[in-house]
Amino acid sequence: MKTRNIYSLIVALLAVMSVMTSCSKDEDIIFEHERQQFETRADRILLEFIAPYGTAVDEEIYIMGAFNGDSASMGKEQWKLMKAPGSDIKWGIYLDPSTFVNGKTLADGFRFYSATQGTEFTVKGEIANHTDNPGLGTFTNVWGERWESYYWSGDGPEIEHDGFVVYVLDETGWNNLNLYMWGDVNNLNGDWPGMTPTGKQKIGGTEYTYFDMGAANTGLNENLIFNNGEGSQLADFNFTIDHDIYLRVTASGVEELGEPEVVEHDGFAVFVVDKTGWNALNLYMWGDVNDLNGGWPGMVPTGEQTIKGVTYTYFDMGDVNTGLTENLIFNNGEGTQLADYAYTIDHDLYLEVTASGVTEIDPATYTGGGDTPEPPTGDLHYIYVDDKTGWDAIALYAWGDKEFFGGWPGALPTGTKTVDGVNYIYWEFTSAGETEHLIFNNNGGGSQTPDFDVVLDRDYYLTVTASGVTAK
Repeated sequence: MKTRNIYSLIVALLAVMSVMTSCSKDEDIIFEHERQQFETRADRILLEFIAPYGTAVDEEIYIMGAFNGDSASMGKEQWKLMKAPGSDIKWGIYLDPSTFVNGKTLADGFRFYSATQGTEFTVKGEIANHTDNPGLGTFTNVWGERWESYYWSGDGPEIEHDGFVVYVLDETGWNNLNLYMWGDVNNLNGDWPGMTPTGKQKIGGTEYTYFDMGAANTGLNENLIFNNGEGSQLADFNFTIDHDIYLRVTASGVEELGEPEVVEHDGFAVFVVDKTGWNALNLYMWGDVNDLNGGWPGMVPTGEQTIKGVTYTYFDMGDVNTGLTENLIFNNGEGTQLADYAYTIDHDLYLEVTASGVTEIDPATYTGGGDTPEPPTGDLHYIYVDDKTGWDAIALYAWGDKEFFGGWPGALPTGTKTVDGVNYIYWEFTSAGETEHLIFNNNGGGSQTPDFDVVLDRDYYLTVTASGVTAK
């Protein structure tokens, strides 16, 4: 099993388990992420979208398909999903078939679109195409797998601009960002509150909101006033329209940035936030081809690249190696190494690497983590494990109310302790009673146990083998 698919595979597995259970029990098992969040309406079709991992709670999500004109629906309020108030991973929309165009139905194919992360994709890197076609008065869950941003590397598509461009990293938190200009020409590109953004563009791995100045305005000296059209505005920022400019705009001011770095990669790349503390970071690979890109301790980093303010060490995989499945072993070349991490070279991979393990991250939402996270609230408990797996390493991943021990493959043990003559490894945690599904795995190396359901409100004593988990 490829660990990059773990989110969608878990959800799909749970759906199958739910159906199987209904065959042998009087009641179906309904998992928390499957619970209906909006009321069913007799005159509407209710779709509830279980969003891909890494979707922010303030994401703007739209539905698009042949039934509503595909890309013509993007950005239109009629097709915008509502965030479910009782879930951080669900959005919903009511659809009226009488508004569908050209005699089309949902069976003709539909997908979802995020204003910040692009079109919905499958884990195979293909554009998603759902064909569920429920009737009026029904409720249907639709599972999302990946956003297009997961597959982004470097620049987005080439865009033809009208004249020079003002590129903005929008960190205002405002609902709207407008740009008013006065100077050589007042009300340039629009009366107050000014022009709205021309669009969004990804450059050097960072997405910018941009304003095209217009080729006819080249050479004018203007004062830029960013505002939200609702009473908030920033101080004037003077700009002569004779070059592209990159700005960071917050609710308190404007800062000019340097031109972003654009890196040409050789094939796909493994991007690493290096938190190991080691003197060196090497990457050895074995699998379809052993000693890929170098014998032990492997290849050294190709370079560094900053994406959305985060500095990554990266390893170019080589275009000729596309499609190979390899096991990645990060090491310091001095005797310290991490457990294997399986990877098929068909996409860019983003990882946080510490001295104890490897965690996949989403570059669209990752902000650098933090060496000193906020202290947890709740009661202190332990999961004690009698480890009989035979694995070289064992990690604990949990999902449910939240990813309790971090992203896949989770956390390595906190320590060891002997209780009643049994040598246990244990995970220490502080919990307020979250409901979780535990998955023990060989630290992302491809082996894992089935889910073991718990409520984290007490200590647990478990026996874990390579095939399953039992409570003592």
